[in-house]
Amino acid sequence: MIEWSDTDELLRQAVREFIDKEIRPHSTELESGELPPFDTMRRFLSTFGVDTMARDGVEQLLRRNRERSTQPGDSEHTGTAADSSNLGENLAGSSFEGQESLALLAISELAGASLGLVVSLGVSLGLTTQTILARGTHAQQERWLPKLATLEHVGAWAITEPDSGSDALGGMRTRVTRDGDDYILNGQKTFITNGPYADVIVVFAKLDEQDGTDPRDRPVLAFVLDAGMEGLTQGPPLAKMGLRSSPTGELFFDNVRLSRDRLLGETERQSGGQDSSGEVKSSFTFERIGVAALGLGIINECQRLSIDYARTCTRWGQEIGRFQLIQLKLARMEVARINVQNMVFSSIEQIRAGTRPSLAEASAMKLYAAEAATEVAMDAVQLFGGNGYMAEYQVERLARDAKSLMIYAGSNEIQVTHIAKGLLS
Repeated sequence: MIEWSDTDELLRQAVREFIDKEIRPHSTELESGELPPFDTMRRFLSTFGVDTMARDGVEQLLRRNRERSTQPGDSEHTGTAADSSNLGENLAGSSFEGQESLALLAISELAGASLGLVVSLGVSLGLTTQTILARGTHAQQERWLPKLATLEHVGAWAITEPDSGSDALGGMRTRVTRDGDDYILNGQKTFITNGPYADVIVVFAKLDEQDGTDPRDRPVLAFVLDAGMEGLTQGPPLAKMGLRSSPTGELFFDNVRLSRDRLLGETERQSGGQDSSGEVKSSFTFERIGVAALGLGIINECQRLSIDYARTCTRWGQEIGRFQLIQLKLARMEVARINVQNMVFSSIEQIRAGTRPSLAEASAMKLYAAEAATEVAMDAVQLFGGNGYMAEYQVERLARDAKSLMIYAGSNEIQVTHIAKGLLS
């Protein structure tokens, strides 16, 4: 794959029309937090029929689960990697073979208009729903998937803590203790996308066993919480440099009682004898591929705006696009666009071939795309001069949003570690 297909380009145009109608007129309200992003994203899903496909896909998935569970000798089934390797196929109930580029193209275009919207959508439909789909029992999938898949309910995925950051698993302090058949959850999570408004929250916590095991090596379990549970506090949105259209907050757990039916898989050991750590790392891979697509969207939008400005802004009696230093900035943007787009294309080809990039490869994509997008956005601000520093111009927001990609989904520093470990293993 060396270029977007005709179908891809048709989708791109349709997404841009949606952006012009539904997002740009409300950008101020979205950026200020006055307008939460969820109704806008529900309209997006409805406009492109994604909600209907997801609803039908969930119904088909759950029907297959019920049929399987009634077969003699078939016990309660927990999702496996094979079952959930293609979330779109499972939820939409149809094959997307040869069209895997559509989703990445759509989120790329949306990222250029409002990165925060895409982040909120991705955490709810991606991380939260994917985890329940992959690890939930039939009953848990029945309980939470239908409303999550259509965004009727908003999902959050809570792993990051104030004192752990990139050391999310080893440094985790949020803990659960056994209490008869139940668990008691205590701790705190921070920087949780959708946290202030989430209806459903997947929470990762260490099993607090008094057996002498080093706390860093204790099993990590995943639970599903609903808003309003006793002991659960969802903090208000935090003020941020960028991603302002995506509400981010803290979660507090004070002796939250969790019945076993909230433990994903209803067992402390997932398929293959592993705890939730493996599932978390798998989620990291797809999340980092997504960051490359987000970076591409920011690069594309910065380049488009910069080209238009270079053609229309005049200094010393001529368009600034005639000056070599301006041309250098535009050329660097084009190099970044080609490189990041080729990384996205490479991941699409691997998925079509039935494989996926390794964690090290996904980390390399994330590292480069985040750095490239940030550099391009800062060049765009510089090209616009004083106007680029004003909130009235889109490049100011793009620069703030781009910087988040160097921190989001694991800081760029931690990506270096993953890349090096992959090379040395």
